[in-house]
Amino acid sequence: MSSSNPSSVNIKVGLIGFAVIIAAGTLLYTQTLADRIIEREKKIAHLYASSLQYLASDQPSAQDYSFIFDDVMSSVDFPMILTDSTNEPDKPYGQNIRNVNLDTTLSQDQQKKYLVALIHEMDSEHTPIKVSLGHVVLETVHYGESGLVTQLRYVPFVEFAIAGLFILIGYVAFSYIKRNEQSSIWVGMSRETAHQLGTPLSSLMGWMELLRSGVSESRREEIMSEIDQDLGRLNKVTMRFSKIGSLPELRVRRVADIVENVFTYFSHRIPQTGKKVSLTLSGDKSLCAKVNSELFEWVLENLIKNSLDAMEDKEGNISVNLFNEDGHVVIDIGDSGKGIDMKFRRDIFRPGYSTKKRGWGLGLSLSKRIIESYHDGHIFLKDSKPGRGSVFRIKLNRFECPPTGNEQG
Repeated sequence: MSSSNPSSVNIKVGLIGFAVIIAAGTLLYTQTLADRIIEREKKIAHLYASSLQYLASDQPSAQDYSFIFDDVMSSVDFPMILTDSTNEPDKPYGQNIRNVNLDTTLSQDQQKKYLVALIHEMDSEHTPIKVSLGHVVLETVHYGESGLVTQLRYVPFVEFAIAGLFILIGYVAFSYIKRNEQSSIWVGMSRETAHQLGTPLSSLMGWMELLRSGVSESRREEIMSEIDQDLGRLNKVTMRFSKIGSLPELRVRRVADIVENVFTYFSHRIPQTGKKVSLTLSGDKSLCAKVNSELFEWVLENLIKNSLDAMEDKEGNISVNLFNEDGHVVIDIGDSGKGIDMKFRRDIFRPGYSTKKRGWGLGLSLSKRIIESYHDGHIFLKDSKPGRGSVFRIKLNRFECPPTGNEQG
């Protein structure tokens, strides 16, 4: 199995890229809002300046003054300072400023010094507005940004920091999950290897003990035949593990032939478990698919072995049904076991997940990888009800069968 995982790297890079796009979009949107608010404040400042100019040029009534101070000034929510023709703050200072925190406990000179510094800061942000009568400048309106605009300017950076923190947490969590999955895969793989090799090795040791104890010639020939089968099984296990992590060779085979080979293997094993389970194959036995026989047999063995483990009674049945559906070979593997709650239908294929007390949760995960990564197929839990058994479905691309006797592989 390869230690690198390009898809995981792509996901992580994609998450970071997505976060950058969100932050950039938020920054652009917030900047647009800030510019619109600044433009509105600029218009209000100009309106205020025009009002002062109107007051200086005409003889307004008390109602005109009321309009300026009640309507215009009430809409001002940004700092504003009015200076005289020499660009000095008008006295008394407190009556010619708006939305400016001026410490009235300071001396007149200190107040003036503070306002002059603030005027320079405002002028660096916005061009001051001259109130003139003809060519004579009477007063100047200086204004700055409201607290809302200032807050809006900081919003993208706060959101970017939050998004960055979210991506960091997601990255760490994703890496932690992947490490746990990889650990489960390696532990499960080592146990699966021991299990796969253990059965034929135990059988071989038993046959060797019988040979050493001395048996008849006819019995010797029978034992040698069994040893040959166990050696073939060891070779098959070796072939299976050698193909994990590399691209296996696929050949067009009749699916029914592979199913029958697996049935033959289990027909010798089931009696040793003390159970009486019938194995039935139905449907269209002429269907062919492009498969790797060793790996596909492994998938079927995992599913049938899970079905056997799911049977709490000593009697039961396991059925395999083959049929064609929209150019696909469909293999339904059903059993009469205890069933699985459908809410776990996705979890059962996750490495390390197992409903068995002594399981290591690798069989279905390996099966999914073999079917979907190597055979371009699909495997899923089609139906299951607690106490009424389960049906797993495998879908493979259908291929025309070669002439009888000339099957590939």
